[in-house]
Amino acid sequence: MLEIDKAILLVIDVQEKLLPVIYRKEDLTSNIIKLIRGAQVLEIPLMVTEQYPKGLGKTVSEIVELIPVIEPLPKTSFSCYGDKGFKKSLDACGKKQLLVCGIETHVCVYQTAVELKEAGYEVYVVADAVSSRTAENKEIGLNLMKQMGITVTGTETVLFELLKIAEGEKFKAISRIVK
Repeated sequence: MLEIDKAILLVIDVQEKLLPVIYRKEDLTSNIIKLIRGAQVLEIPLMVTEQYPKGLGKTVSEIVELIPVIEPLPKTSFSCYGDKGFKKSLDACGKKQLLVCGIETHVCVYQTAVELKEAGYEVYVVADAVSSRTAENKEIGLNLMKQMGITVTGTETVLFELLKIAEGEKFKAISRIVK
């Protein structure tokens, strides 16, 4: 089970030149925003990456506006865990449960999830908050991760699993986010 004090949200490569060609990009963006807002309510740390930002652009404004104090980590390796800067930042936060969202499911999300799992992290890929350029590639990525023993879950499942109880201000805030 997910625990607030062990979790971190990882947003992978939701960038200006990549997002417009992504399958069901509106649903993807909406669910990533819900995850970010939920992480903020629950005080869960957040990491954001950008794949070759010189070519693919910066993180989209809808996300940057929610996280003005977080500097996205640039990378050229498909796996976030293949980047030394990412590893250093992840080690510094000390969290062992990674909630993974972003693009593309069959490339950067997949390779990141597999390498994190192999390194001993608990990886939770949020299926309705990841996507690829095609539905088929999204499914290929999700199926490969399931075969590797990675937990595939959903936005609301993650938020309520972290919350644990249906009472208090945080419950009210999460309920507003998912509506």
